[in-house]
Amino acid sequence: MRALVVYESMFGNTKRIALAIAGGIETRMPAQAIEVADAVEEIPDDVDLLVVGGPTHVHGMSSTKTRATAAERTSQPLVSQRFGIREWLDRAHPALYEVPAAAFDTRVGGPVILTGSAAKGFTRGLRSAGFRVVEPPHSFIVGSRTPPEDDALLDGELDRARAWGETLVARMPARV
Repeated sequence: MRALVVYESMFGNTKRIALAIAGGIETRMPAQAIEVADAVEEIPDDVDLLVVGGPTHVHGMSSTKTRATAAERTSQPLVSQRFGIREWLDRAHPALYEVPAAAFDTRVGGPVILTGSAAKGFTRGLRSAGFRVVEPPHSFIVGSRTPPEDDALLDGELDRARAWGETLVARMPARV
């Protein structure tokens, strides 16, 4: 029994959130956070919780074009350079049963109607791929500073991510 947190990150903020979520999950079960390009497409049957997340780009999930635009905004290499959660979800599937799953994103603050949410798209993708979504999409807020500043995550967001990870595993349904 273990959890897998698959993330896409441009400047490192979403990676930091994914690691904090995995840390919260680890209070109850082993958890591994893994960059999307290194994630397997068939989720092994010993995974009892899958969490996926990435940044919100242009009101939704990243694309090849929005990742290229992100790369132009920094002189540092992007964390996720090959592909994103959108492309991975097109190929991912559970091995034997409906793995419980949840989705998160990072986005700028404000009403979702104005900012969008990649997590909503991830949630639809998880359902389409055969996963059992057990929590509504969740967002973590980044400031509007020019990335890749380390402090782009708002104060308290890493603590919120860890607490959300703890909540996810505490609410996890029994394996069927």
